[in-house]
Amino acid sequence: MDLERNKANAIAFYKTAYEGNPKKAVELYVGNEYIQHNPLVADGPNAFIAYFDRMQKEYPKKSIEFVRCIAEGDLVALHTHQIWPNNDQYVTMDFFRFDENGKICEHWDSIQQVPKKSANPNTMY
Repeated sequence: MDLERNKANAIAFYKTAYEGNPKKAVELYVGNEYIQHNPLVADGPNAFIAYFDRMQKEYPKKSIEFVRCIAEGDLVALHTHQIWPNNDQYVTMDFFRFDENGKICEHWDSIQQVPKKSANPNTMY
């Protein structure tokens, strides 16, 4: 596995889809299958495209910052900071599994809203 290539491709895939072109993201970065573990999105590339197309229509002014990217074996983990309308902020952790051809074939994520108050002075990102 080419860890640096996979890291770059995971970021490019997510950024391309998030910024409004999920079809291009799938064409460039997804393999023969796409297994989805987010319960709001069905398996397969077409479900991924439909989900991100809808998100772009409903929330065109969202933004994303890639805070960390870690790779090991066939997995890449992304830690992001997202800002949505009305300064609604989220921290996400996404995991992507890559196939032997360097294409994304599986995805897991966890999303948490950044609270207005914290018991400590540390950021979530």
